[in-house]
Amino acid sequence: MANAHAAPGSHAQDTYFVPHSSKWPVFASVAMFVTMVGFANWLNDVSWGRTVFYIGIAGLLAVLFKWFGDVIRESLANHYNKQVDVSFRMGMVWFIFSEIFFFAAFFGALFYARQFALPWLSGEGHGGITHELLYPGFSAGWPSNGPRDIGGSFQTIAAWGLPLLNTLILLSSGVTVTIAHHALKAGKRGVLLLFLGATVLLGGIFLYFQSTEYIHAYHALNLTLGSGIYGSTFFMLTGFHGAHVTLGTIMLAVMWLRCAKGHFSKDNHFAFEAVAWYWHFVDVVWLGLFLFVYVL
Repeated sequence: MANAHAAPGSHAQDTYFVPHSSKWPVFASVAMFVTMVGFANWLNDVSWGRTVFYIGIAGLLAVLFKWFGDVIRESLANHYNKQVDVSFRMGMVWFIFSEIFFFAAFFGALFYARQFALPWLSGEGHGGITHELLYPGFSAGWPSNGPRDIGGSFQTIAAWGLPLLNTLILLSSGVTVTIAHHALKAGKRGVLLLFLGATVLLGGIFLYFQSTEYIHAYHALNLTLGSGIYGSTFFMLTGFHGAHVTLGTIMLAVMWLRCAKGHFSKDNHFAFEAVAWYWHFVDVVWLGLFLFVYVL
């Protein structure tokens, strides 16, 4: 494998294209740092936290717009050969693999709290020493706001309302994106745009219902991030999943625009495939959330 830069405008397929150094990773790191500083201070009720958070998000979106624009121009210039395509596929596989472990950490925290921490605090094991010394009288039960009723009493969200509806919406979106993929490979442009557009729409509807659920939880059920271990794990799991759905919906919308512009062919459309893989991953994670967070 040759490891050389392709000449500007070159269409040679015997070299592995290595892009020139880019400023976008540095700018993206700065934008992400600003975003997290703002978010952390927003959660701690600092007056400027929300403003800084939105500034960071705006900066990150601008960087991604420019960065992916460079990648799209490289692709349209035929800089990417089969070897580069394999590298892209391997990179996406490892990215999704890392995302699996990201969510596994939160599912692990949920499992540990329910199966180990709460029973210990209520007197199981160790002769009840932890229970008697720390929180006598505490009785474990799930959902729990922890010893001393941190955050006050709250109600949970019924699984068979909006969560079930959102489950059906995401499963339907997995079907529509698959139909769109087959339409792309078959060269059916109209079917492709129709079902890919439907996937974007379903993603937006999911996010609308999730925001509606959050508003109801905060204002009517007193279920917040401060509602003990249940509230924190509930919003961390569903919130990060919602962030992934948001990102996936944006990427699907970009794919729709690129399909409309004719950027893909039936044999060369890895960008579309990568987004479809990501979307199916989001679907599978939600099924786990629905079962372990809402139902059980």
